Amino acid sequence: MVVGDFAAVERQILAARKADLPTQAAPCKLARKQSAYFERNRARMCYQTFRQAGYFIGSGGTEAGCKVGVGQRPKQSGMRWSCKGAGQLLTVRCALLSGWFDDFWKRLTSAGQGLAFAA
Repeated sequence: MVVGDFAAVERQILAARKADLPTQAAPCKLARKQSAYFERNRARMCYQTFRQAGYFIGSGGTEAGCKVGVGQRPKQSGMRWSCKGAGQLLTVRCALLSGWFDDFWKRLTSAGQGLAFAA
């Protein structure tokens, strides 16, 4: 399906939805609200295009990444962190887990900065 064809089908679906609104006041109001939401956000709902581009649609990957990358290390038994220390630890941990630690470290040391790890 070509993108232009998809837009035409999308318009037809939205028009049919408006034509089939309930006749009772409360359900009609809710249906109009839902239709307005879909119309406002339709550019964000190109799921097939996003999947074909290799993007994840759900939040599961992000949630798992947060659990492993952010949650595990600082929450181990006996761990106590200041906000600054936890932030620095998480910065380094995310760099390690994402595979960009070498670039991160080069940039940090070439800028003359150091990390003063404060637990």
